Amino acid sequence: MRFDGTDSYIATEDLAVAVNAAVTLERPLLVKGEPGTGKTELARQVAAALGMELIEWHIKSTTRAQQGLYEYDAVSRLRDSQLGDERVHDVRNYIRRGKLWEAFAADTRVVLLIDEIDKADIEFPNDLLQELDRMDFHVYETGETIRARHRPVVIITSNNEKELPDAFLRRCFFHYIRFPDIDTLRRIVEVHHPGIKQDLLTTALTQFYAIRDQEGLKKKPSTSEVLDWLKLLLAEDLTPEDLRADTGAALPRLHGALLKNEQDVHLFERLAFLARGRR
Repeated sequence: MRFDGTDSYIATEDLAVAVNAAVTLERPLLVKGEPGTGKTELARQVAAALGMELIEWHIKSTTRAQQGLYEYDAVSRLRDSQLGDERVHDVRNYIRRGKLWEAFAADTRVVLLIDEIDKADIEFPNDLLQELDRMDFHVYETGETIRARHRPVVIITSNNEKELPDAFLRRCFFHYIRFPDIDTLRRIVEVHHPGIKQDLLTTALTQFYAIRDQEGLKKKPSTSEVLDWLKLLLAEDLTPEDLRADTGAALPRLHGALLKNEQDVHLFERLAFLARGRR
């Protein structure tokens, strides 16, 4: 089984190599990159391409590693014991499986996405080291050991909000998704907006890369944002001439799809003001 991208996901050669290397090595694939560059979507497309079920574990700041294994609901058991419920005699009735348990128990090999691992506490990755290495864990309430029937393909994403521990990094195959060059971005746009007029696309992408390359920009617009912007341009039936007419304006047409904070909006307004003053 090899991953080379799909009809709806353009994978660069180095990304495809990384995915296939991680599958071969049976190591977690740690994917970093700017928000909006398709890290989460990669896991979905890998699952589709390899014909596997996808299990998604989206990490929050309050997520604990134990939740990925299982959670024991002692409060519900206590309540049921007070009500005389017969279920109370079997502790398994109060154990809720986590995403790792689901992946380990699956009848066939699955793709397990651990999304935005850097949102959690710094100890979160280390708390999963043994389980991801050995592919088993112990359930203390029942005394059983859960072992993976099939080793899942593990894809872990990070937005680089915090550093990950070295011990965790050693166990992963790493790949950084670079922002696509203009030719790759054209191919991505064609997937999402087939048949888009090339002169409009050329003009729009020229403006887009000029915005991304602007010095002092706090948040550079991402792949997902340029796709949204192009969708709006098409919905408004704008022409290349409409976009070129905005060249001297303070802000690009429909800029709210590209600029996501007031500092960047003010930056472009100041640049336009200075440009007018030099004329």
